[in-house]
This record gives sequence, C-alpha cells and structure tokens, in this order.
Amino acid sequence: MSPANVGYQAPSVSVSSALPKRKVDSSVLIVPVVNGQDDGAAPTVVANPFLDAEAVGEIEVALEALGAKGGAESLTRVVVPSLPVDSVLAVGLGKNSGEWSADVIRRAAGAAARSLNGAETVLTTLSEIDLTAAVEGLILGAYRFTDFRSDKTAPKDPGLRAITALSTSAKKDDAQRAADIATAVATARDLVNTPPSHLFPDEFAKRAKALGEAAELKVEILDEKALEKAGYGGIVGVGKGSSRPPRLVRLTHKGAKRNGKRVALVGKGITFDTGGISIKPAANMHHMTSDMGGAAAVIATVVLAAKQKLPIDVIATVPMAENMPSATAQRPGDVLTQYGGITVEVLNTDAEGRLVLADAIVRAGEDEPDYLIETSTLTGAQTVALGARTPGVMGSDEFRDRVAALSQQVGENGWPMPLPEELKDDLKSTVADLANVSGSRYAGMLVAGTYLREFVPEGVQWAHIDIAAPAYNTGGPWGYTPKGGTGVPTRTMFAVLEDISANG
Repeated sequence: MSPANVGYQAPSVSVSSALPKRKVDSSVLIVPVVNGQDDGAAPTVVANPFLDAEAVGEIEVALEALGAKGGAESLTRVVVPSLPVDSVLAVGLGKNSGEWSADVIRRAAGAAARSLNGAETVLTTLSEIDLTAAVEGLILGAYRFTDFRSDKTAPKDPGLRAITALSTSAKKDDAQRAADIATAVATARDLVNTPPSHLFPDEFAKRAKALGEAAELKVEILDEKALEKAGYGGIVGVGKGSSRPPRLVRLTHKGAKRNGKRVALVGKGITFDTGGISIKPAANMHHMTSDMGGAAAVIATVVLAAKQKLPIDVIATVPMAENMPSATAQRPGDVLTQYGGITVEVLNTDAEGRLVLADAIVRAGEDEPDYLIETSTLTGAQTVALGARTPGVMGSDEFRDRVAALSQQVGENGWPMPLPEELKDDLKSTVADLANVSGSRYAGMLVAGTYLREFVPEGVQWAHIDIAAPAYNTGGPWGYTPKGGTGVPTRTMFAVLEDISANG
C-alpha cells in the first residue's frame, strides 16, 4: 500500500450549474420523482431548474407508459432523446412533501448508484435538494470491494468514475467535503471487508501507518514486546492465543491552537474473534472478520479530521489483536492486570473487546483529553436490544445524548442507553478488582459499558458507541449500505468532531 494510493479511490466529483451542451458517453442523469397526486397516478418529476418542460414531459410520459412508481428508492430507467445523456434514472422519494431529510436523499442516491452497472459518469439533480447527501449517497452506493475477485468473477464494467452534482447554489468545496466523508467511510469498509487471512494485527498496523502518514499524522506503533514491557495486560492477554501478536497504534492530528479542545478516539481492533477458549458457535463465525470495525472507523475518522484540517487535537489509540484458542491462550479464570493497574478476572474469553479497550482508554486518558469517544463491536446484546441498524450510545449523560443526536442527524441513528449504577455490583470478582462479565444474562450491553466506565478518567466527557451489528450488514444491500462492512460509525464520530470544533 503506497502512500500515493492509500485508502479507497472514490469517483471524481464536480459541481455544475447547467447540463452539458453535448452528449456525455456512458452517462446517466439521476432525477428524483415523487408519487402522483392520485392513487395509481404516474410519478412526477421533482421541479428543478435543469430540465425544461419538454424533457420533463418526455420523462413523465415514459414513466407512465412503464407503470413506474415514485415510492422511496424505487428505480426506473428511461431514454430521453432531448437530453445529453445516454439514459435517465428516475429515483423515487415517496410523497411530494416538498421537503426531504438528508438521509432520504442519501438513500435515494445510494439506491440509484447501486443500479448503475456500466455507467461511468453520473449527473444528478438530487444535489439541488441536498448536495452533501447526494454526493455521499452516490459514492457509498457505488462502493465495491473486489480485491479478492479473480478475472472470472470480477465485475466486467468499469464502475462509477465521475459524478457531476447539478446545483445552482452549492460550491465545489461542499462537494469535495462530502466526497471526503464518503471516502473515509469507504476506507473503513475496505478494512472491515479485508479477510483475516490478509488483515492481522501487524498488517493492520502497517495499513494504519500508511493511512496516517499519507495524512501527515504522527504515528506510533507498539509491538508485543513493548506492550508487555509497558504493562498492557488486556491487549497482551487477548493476543496470547494467536501466532500473530498484538499491536497498539497511535495516530495524532495536531490541529488545536492554544487552549483548544482535545479529543481522544479509541476503537476495538480484534482482527478475528473466535471467542478464544470460550469459543463461539461455528455458525456465522465468519462474520467476526468485522470485529475490528470500531478500529477501522476510528482510523478513517482521524485521517478525515486531518484532511479537513479540524482546529482541534484528535488522538486515536487503536488496540489490535487476534482472539484465538491455543495452548498459549488465556483461560477462563485467569487474572490479568489492565494498563494502569486494575486487576481483572477473565471469566469469559469471548468478552475480550472490553479488555483491549480498557488498556487503550487508560492510555488515551494520559493525553488529558476533554472528550473521549470509543467504539467497538462490543456485545451481541446490542443486536438483541436495538437490532441490526441502530448503534447503542453509552457514556456520561450530556455527551452521550450529544453524540446520539448527531448520529441521528447524519443517518447512522445511534440511540442513547443508560448505565444504571447497580450493574457495577454484577462485575464483582472474588479474586480480583473486577470480573470481565457478570453472572446475569440481562443487560449485556450496559454491563459492558459499565465495565469500560471504570477506566475512563474522572472529568472526561465520554461516549461509547456499540456497533456490534451496525458495523457489518449480513443481509442484502439497501439505500447506500452494501452487504458487508458499512463504515459505521465514521460519519457519527466526524460529526461530533466538527461539532466540538465549532462549539467546544
């Protein structure tokens, strides 16, 4: 991975205030449509300044002839001779409300992009409604991961190469910012989708270093010997069962002026999780390639913060390990010492994420941050409580609610969750300061959050984002979300960083 070619290579993005005068080869114009006013009526084109009455009429007549619908994310492809493109793709927005949320536009753009096999260039009038959402949706919807496809199964078409966002008011900088955000999400997706045979702790650390150096971040990597010497008992303990030893990566963006804010980011980087000696069932274990989704998002976010030159310090601390069963693996009942001195009885080796995160949280606290955001595929209980698409947000009340609200604004839909004080009693150990799991089957996500809270420095505003299911889509694609890695919660964390930059 050379620095000149680091990260996901997104389509180029430009902004234009008019349609091209000559036909663009291999091109598609995406046009939003809405349901007709009467039941069964053909969809109508959302008014925009780029299409004259003749073009609108041609589109609507063609849609009616095909029996098209205008429901959300519905797609109909038609040929319109009067327009300088090969075809027009009508994408539905649902009811004609006159106002649509950013995520409705983002999903419509994503659904459109996913259907564009063979189209190298896309022009869109969705950008007249919301340029940022349209560009993000198109790039994320067009995302492909083909690194391990042979010529036999690789896509034959070149994929989306260029996007022209049609807008009468937006600026090129707005489009580029949107493209940068989507590229960061796609970079996180690439890391998650890379199989554990090719992304193990040392390789993950090398890729993080390449991404960091390309963004002019300060990079520090601790290998297994340095981790052992410094007392990172959680990371070392989890990595003991693997022949591929653990790492700790630190990436630093220095953007703050004097007395500026400092934000710590921490992400779980378990490159594969068998559960260790407390081994997982075989069914769906292959999904544990995503157990480093938190780390991927954190790395992508700090790189994006540097690229956007945010005027705050952002320091990412990323523990990386592979949780395997072997003769050297930690056992249920072992006691380890977390970085900073707290002793932990490991009752379940499959509750390993909190062990590596606790070490990283304590190390991040030594940087004296004002805010600490950490994220991980922490618990299966997140999925039970909130489903496959809704991250759980825990932490100090005020900051937790702020993070959840921003997550909802950007379409990642984090939901605030409590940390009841009585749950701490469930983590008592008979031989150590803490146990890593409780004896109860209830409130598993909240118990894990309670464990992590024990390591957060006093006075630091803290939030944990549990993305156990949202980090990896095991079902079919929808909107701008493909099957596999989703890149959640990259956009949430970046939105929080921008909010801190603007408001403290």
